[in-house]
Amino acid sequence: MDFPEELKYSKEHLWVRVEGARAVIGITDYVQDVLGTIFTVELPAVGDELEQDDSFGALEGRKGPSELYAPVSGTVLEVNEELEAAPEMLNDDPYDGGWIAVVEMDDPEELKSLLSAEDYIESVGEDENEEE
Repeated sequence: MDFPEELKYSKEHLWVRVEGARAVIGITDYVQDVLGTIFTVELPAVGDELEQDDSFGALEGRKGPSELYAPVSGTVLEVNEELEAAPEMLNDDPYDGGWIAVVEMDDPEELKSLLSAEDYIESVGEDENEEE
């Protein structure tokens, strides 16, 4: 599995790529693998106001539904409308083509509550070099 180090991660399995005051948000490689083939995506609307940790959309995968919880607060500036017609992009390319939304952050300090790649890997038990 892939967990790019330049990204921040939420405990709810979303990643954040910071671009100035904007946050590009998507799902992690781990959760797309857990859900299996994703066949529907419920996206937020442009202009929606998100609150950190509140639900802002949903996915339906082969192994069931999954809510999306906002890793940061802010206003939705863009959504990846291509996902509505091709939700499998979340499985095929979760970190680039499979982004979900771009949010203008209300409080960049919220980024401090997110995990580094190393901490996220540890939280999902994917560290293959674990010696415990």
